[in-house]
Amino acid sequence: MLLRIRSRDGLERVQVGGPHVSISQLKAFIESQLQIPIHNQTLSTDRNLLLAKTPADLLRFTDMSDPSRPLSSLNLSHGSVVFLYYQGERTVRGGAPVCPAGSFGRKMTMDDLIAKQTRITRQESPHCDSVSFDRDSANAFQRYVNETLAFAVKRGGFMYGTVSEEGRVEVDFIYEPPQQGMEDDLILLRDPEEEKLVDAIAAGLGRKRVGFIFTQTIMQDKKDYNFSNKEVLQAAELHAESGLKEWVTVVVKLEANEDGDADVHFEAFQMSDMCVKLFKEGWFVTEFGEDDDPKLSKMKKEVVVGGKDVKEVDNDFFLVVVKIIDHQGPLSSTFLIENRNNLATMRTLKNHLDRTKSLPFVKRIADFHLLLFLAMSHGLGSDVPALAECVSTETAVPEGYQLLIESMANTS
Repeated sequence: MLLRIRSRDGLERVQVGGPHVSISQLKAFIESQLQIPIHNQTLSTDRNLLLAKTPADLLRFTDMSDPSRPLSSLNLSHGSVVFLYYQGERTVRGGAPVCPAGSFGRKMTMDDLIAKQTRITRQESPHCDSVSFDRDSANAFQRYVNETLAFAVKRGGFMYGTVSEEGRVEVDFIYEPPQQGMEDDLILLRDPEEEKLVDAIAAGLGRKRVGFIFTQTIMQDKKDYNFSNKEVLQAAELHAESGLKEWVTVVVKLEANEDGDADVHFEAFQMSDMCVKLFKEGWFVTEFGEDDDPKLSKMKKEVVVGGKDVKEVDNDFFLVVVKIIDHQGPLSSTFLIENRNNLATMRTLKNHLDRTKSLPFVKRIADFHLLLFLAMSHGLGSDVPALAECVSTETAVPEGYQLLIESMANTS
């Protein structure tokens, strides 16, 4: 029986006797096959184990703490994933031996070789302490990709919010640009003028672009990766473009639960510093063939991974896990969202204002998607950032703006 072991080093495989094997026997297999001492291993079926930062954090993961417990009691079978936390350093198996350079050159040591090449290792800590999602905004995104698109095609959006001094990213709304989603690819049809409006509205709201969110389709669910090679390339490009060290990339996907039903999962990562650096320097192969393994990123030149010279790198080496939490932000997400199948009209605006007529006017327009609609309607673009500032400061909207917006709605 084969188990997949996911640690900070990526995804590795361990052969075990079968589901009757105990936890202690599994640890012995890991020690012999992956060279990680038993006393350094903490195992769990909970992916959050990889977020642990202190010994106290590890004590929360008890599902695999009983050494006599059989794997079958944890519903582990051939191909199952077990998460591994360990302390210390190790050489990932598969390192290549180093040969002398011959009689015409001095002997090369491993250090000499590594010094001449680019070495890729796991980045232990993200620059972002955590990412917090506004509940309404996150729900509006996942509900659309789940109920309308049924996770059949990919969908993406830019996340806007704030970054605290401690490195915590708060996402308050998601802008969905024009795009073409397919089963395993996502093409953003970016409109510079529209994005300029988006950034201006965000600035008026006291927000900025802080990350990218995308979905994986149900056809990708059976693949053995967190990110595909295409997703790594796109995420690295957007991270590099942002210039923001706390930039976060979030993937949304369906995963089967213990009852056999499917749940929507959000997972957050940062692209590693090395990944962004390699992208900027043009190391990634950007053309993909049908026979390429999607869990591996191809390099134009050899790099060193685990002591081995390779041109293909497990995508997990480029990912740094980020903790996800949530909050209730000041903005609503009830207005029709841009660039979807159903486009907003003046009737949409009127219905929204009618539904919220019991609120102060500044609260009725406290929705990024509504503000973007106004900015793109009847030449109001230059005025909407001022409206956004009213929303941000919760000050009364000037009467002229209110009358204009209500007049627009009544033309439907």
